[in-house]
Amino acid sequence: MPAPTGAEAVPDSQGLNLYRADPWLAPLLGLYLPPELLAHLAPHLDRMGALAGGRLDALAGEADRNPPELLHRSRRGEDAQRIDYHPAYRALEQVAFAEFGLAAMSHRPGVLGWPAPMPPAAKYALSYLFVQAEFGLCCPLSMTDALARTLRRFGDPELVARYLPGLISTDLDALRQGAMFMTEQGAGSDIAATAVMAEPRPDGSWALTGDKWFCSNPDAGVALVLARRQGGAAGLRGVSLFLLPRERPDGSPNAYRIVRLKDKLGTRSMASGEIRLEGATAFLVGEPEAGFKQMADMVNASRLSNGMRAAGLMRRAVTEAMFVARHRIAFGRPLIEMPLMRRQLLKLVLPMEQARSMVFQAAEAMRRSDAGEDGAYALLRILTPLLKFRACRDARRVTGDAMEVRGGCGYIEEWADPRLVRDAHLGSIWEGTSNIVALDVLRAAQREGSLPVLRAHLHGLLGNGAALPEALPAFDRAAALAERAHENPALARQAASALYHLTSAAAMVWEAGRLGCAERLALARLVLVHRVLPRDPLADTDEAVPAALLAKALAA
Repeated sequence: MPAPTGAEAVPDSQGLNLYRADPWLAPLLGLYLPPELLAHLAPHLDRMGALAGGRLDALAGEADRNPPELLHRSRRGEDAQRIDYHPAYRALEQVAFAEFGLAAMSHRPGVLGWPAPMPPAAKYALSYLFVQAEFGLCCPLSMTDALARTLRRFGDPELVARYLPGLISTDLDALRQGAMFMTEQGAGSDIAATAVMAEPRPDGSWALTGDKWFCSNPDAGVALVLARRQGGAAGLRGVSLFLLPRERPDGSPNAYRIVRLKDKLGTRSMASGEIRLEGATAFLVGEPEAGFKQMADMVNASRLSNGMRAAGLMRRAVTEAMFVARHRIAFGRPLIEMPLMRRQLLKLVLPMEQARSMVFQAAEAMRRSDAGEDGAYALLRILTPLLKFRACRDARRVTGDAMEVRGGCGYIEEWADPRLVRDAHLGSIWEGTSNIVALDVLRAAQREGSLPVLRAHLHGLLGNGAALPEALPAFDRAAALAERAHENPALARQAASALYHLTSAAAMVWEAGRLGCAERLALARLVLVHRVLPRDPLADTDEAVPAALLAKALAA
């Protein structure tokens, strides 16, 4: 039997426009972006999609195979420490920071020719495409963006005037990338155990001394650092937030050293290292006894970005799996025609679509919170850890299962699949492990009053509830579970998962109604059936998936 037209022995999607290959992205952006802004961004989204499926993907592979190197001395023997990056990584920086201004577009007008700062959804839409090619650089992008946000919010005017322009520059020569140095060997998520000391100086600056154990983008121009004030209170009240520049105000190198770079499982293109602070000059940011609370602002912004990156990794993995399934012939027909393969592909699509809807829901909550809308901060405060907790865990499974669709080739480093799998494991660790973030969901519910706000939000998304009548009763049970988890923290992950699944299903119901899309409503129904409601694991029947949904979801 001759192979069908377009069939390939080893399907290769190189050069695919990842924006055009995504059947739901453009319609969804029409719901979350103002029409005039979406029209302006359309050619930029299309160009980013083409770059991500072609040139950026090739650069990312090259940078991943050639990780940065720490050089301690110049060839003349001078103590001139620097990190040497592969040219491919520098080319990725040029696209992300300079050409598209991904770290600057929420903070200043003029990026991509738009006359005002753009809302978070615009930044995340473009970054969602970029991360499908390159994950590592998205960490410096996110930290630069989040540091600018935190500095503007808590820094005194003089500090903001001195350092903000460099953080939001699209000129690589003027750009000062951001970082955050929190982790210590004895104080990972336990910030109260911070041991790095801060000693006040007569000129108003502080001297930081001690070791930070895991610092990504360690040669950044500016970093936010948590340190314990000399003579300060015990516990969290004694920990303050400081801005640490790579150079002192007089232009001389600051007094800290990169001890070594980490040999990491993933994000190999981007440097992470250990820092030794040797009386480094730093500047207090905000209230001295609110250091952790203020750093949490940057961490939460980074967590939202982390969830977006997980969604992007899942989308790229799904696109690759769909491409292989459509073009690979086995037993005389394309893989995508086989019932079990169709079922498995849909199981990849479901968590990916959940994550994307949650990203844009959180982005909209951030926009409303920044505008000062009542209740928006409480909503953002719970959506962010929900997204970070569940989407990052789902990405590990989705990327691994998508690799399996490609078979043996998927295990070979010449293809994108191994890089996606390795990078996906990062999300559940950075900015808080799964346990820490699940507990933060409970903290938001209890201390920020986020649970009733989330319930009201679901009411708004679901309308009269007729489209998904089981959702609100199930949410009430999930909320009760979250209340019980406050007394029994062992239930935290179970409660966080339930809240995430119900919120994402409600978001897809709202999207379906606005788009007039029965297929997206069917997808929301599948979230409830397969991820929330009880099912008999031994039943030999399965709810039929509508043919139209399969046609839409498997069209990537």
